[in-house]
Amino acid sequence: MITLERRANKFIVDSAVFVIDKLYEGRDYPRFYALETIARVPYFSFLSVLHLYESFGWWRRADYLKVHFAETMNEYHHLLIMEAMGGADSFKDRFFAQHVAVVYFWVAVLIYMVSPRMAYNLSEQVEEHAYATYDDFLKRKGEELKQTPACGVAVSYFQLGDLYLFDEFQTNVYEGLNKATNEEIRRPKIKNMYDVIENVRNDELEHVKTMSFCQKPGNLLRANSSVRAQKKAQEICDGISENDTAQECDLIIASGQDLEGERSCEGVLDCVVKGFEERTIGSNNNNNNNNNSNNNGSSSGANNANNKMVSNSVVKEKREDKKKA
Repeated sequence: MITLERRANKFIVDSAVFVIDKLYEGRDYPRFYALETIARVPYFSFLSVLHLYESFGWWRRADYLKVHFAETMNEYHHLLIMEAMGGADSFKDRFFAQHVAVVYFWVAVLIYMVSPRMAYNLSEQVEEHAYATYDDFLKRKGEELKQTPACGVAVSYFQLGDLYLFDEFQTNVYEGLNKATNEEIRRPKIKNMYDVIENVRNDELEHVKTMSFCQKPGNLLRANSSVRAQKKAQEICDGISENDTAQECDLIIASGQDLEGERSCEGVLDCVVKGFEERTIGSNNNNNNNNNSNNNGSSSGANNANNKMVSNSVVKEKREDKKKA
């Protein structure tokens, strides 16, 4: 099933790339504008479906909402950068990218409701293409970019703005609580357009890692702030006296409470498959129990028959003894 999902996604991405390559051949920034307009759409889809699930009371994924929102805000600023560089100057470029985005939104919603794993893999492949596109651009136009001043929106976002949401999708937290240290927080330095594109490229790699992590069975996506809160709560609990342990250690429970009560399946396809597996296992268990009962019944019947045979032989022996006497 996983292989089929990935092949289907690859076909979708390859087809879209073929069309974009033809439409934007030799026009880098319009191409980047189209990529950013389209690449941010799945996060809107994920947020919409997750809000729907939470509204119905099916399950709650607060950290997923936080990380996906942070990702779409990151892609939004990429879009502003490409607009500042002239990527959206043509009406036909805007028309194409925006209408593809509308269609992609509903496709991603349907896929995410049926199979979140497939939706995350599709987004991962889109982000991988974006990373490769920016990396190729840096190699082709590196010297030219280093001579080009950075646009104001890039400097404002990467250096002057509030980086709270920027920190939320950084993937160093997936390597364990000990990795979420102040020394390892990513802080871009922007001097020219080469630095801008390089950091945009690196952002895309972070999205690739996040989408890949979300596909792993049993994993729960954690926002950077949640991991830091959990680590701090652990430090508080480790340093308190025994009398306050019960009260203070509630901090750890509170920081990880959204992990409780999670459903064992995600999406329609996963729920159907797991439901079938559970019914199959339950049916096998019932059959085994019935077989054991039948075996026990047969054993009891055999024992009773043997007992009767023993009793009859004893009675016959007693009768013969009486005749002899």
